[in-house]
Amino acid sequence: LHHLSKNLLPLPEKWHGLSDIETRLRQRYVDLIVNPEVREVFLRRGKIVREIRAFLDGRGYLEVETPVLQAVAGGALARPFCTHHNALDLDLYLRIALELHLKRLIVGGIPRVYELGRIFRNEGISSQHNPEFTMLEFYQAYSDFRDLMDLTQEMLTRVAEAVTGSLEVPYQEHTLDFRHWHRYTMREAVLRFWPEGRPRPQPEDLGARERLVELLGGLGLRIETEDGAGKLLGALFEAVAEPHLIQPTFIYDYPTELSPLSKRKPGEPDTVERFELYIGGMEIANAYSELNDPAEQRDRFEEQLRARGRGDAEAHAMDLDYLRALCYAMPPTAGEGIGIDRLTMVLTNSRSIRDVILFPLLRPEPEADLEQVLAVLDRE
Repeated sequence: LHHLSKNLLPLPEKWHGLSDIETRLRQRYVDLIVNPEVREVFLRRGKIVREIRAFLDGRGYLEVETPVLQAVAGGALARPFCTHHNALDLDLYLRIALELHLKRLIVGGIPRVYELGRIFRNEGISSQHNPEFTMLEFYQAYSDFRDLMDLTQEMLTRVAEAVTGSLEVPYQEHTLDFRHWHRYTMREAVLRFWPEGRPRPQPEDLGARERLVELLGGLGLRIETEDGAGKLLGALFEAVAEPHLIQPTFIYDYPTELSPLSKRKPGEPDTVERFELYIGGMEIANAYSELNDPAEQRDRFEEQLRARGRGDAEAHAMDLDYLRALCYAMPPTAGEGIGIDRLTMVLTNSRSIRDVILFPLLRPEPEADLEQVLAVLDRE
């Protein structure tokens, strides 16, 4: 008789399983053994990624890999993690987005490109946020944000049906209908979902800073004195409309102030050609027509530097090499990012992002608890 492996710790009782959430996350290996429904979540996650790859590959996109360690943290408004390369004596950042390197490839003549990669943002942890997460970003030359809106609807409808077997997907207390998608401008969404019983704003109020301050104050929301009208409108949208966006919904026409890498809407300098997709009350995707004018991009970067000087730690850094790439002419391009973890939450009916990440970030386990394994080995 030959022993294949030692089993020194008993598994949880068969009928009660492993139910303590903290233990499940710390010891995911045990969680996967005793909870078949957990294994099913990650099998489904793998299928989501495979279906996305098949969809994009079938449309001529090239999958690439770009640097995780970067000298400039760009492509998003977020705080980066910092590290240091000893041999080069160089401070570096873990990437906060895939965007700027992928757009360099568009400049280089690759018309359709995508990457599925890990992103790192030095931010809080919640049911929808983990500091390390997986992002899909894809870029298509000679397209605009409307083209990506249509493509996204087609892709995610196909993924939902392939993964769940239906276009009606249960999520918490709702049934998501992937046959019907909604589209509103940001201002339309604020007006549509304005709380009953409160004085209703007029459309023109949503472009006036003083009026936006009053509206936010009436909702009991804190206002930063330096915030412009665009940032205030974004805060109002998040408070009033976002929780109601359960069914697949595109929100478009975003303020320029919130979108330093997006192309302006013709005739409306305070608005950009950008959309976000919401499902289950969560932002799932963010896309826009890419700003490809290097002079205007420089102006936007400089405005972000001024915002950083006023204390905005998430303002975008100046990336001179990216500006140089734009000077070689980037064709009209549209790009998008989709959060794979949140999409998996929706398609597996999971309440927390930690339920769809095999090993989410947790505080270190007390040393005394870990040392108990040494006692087990000492008895061996």
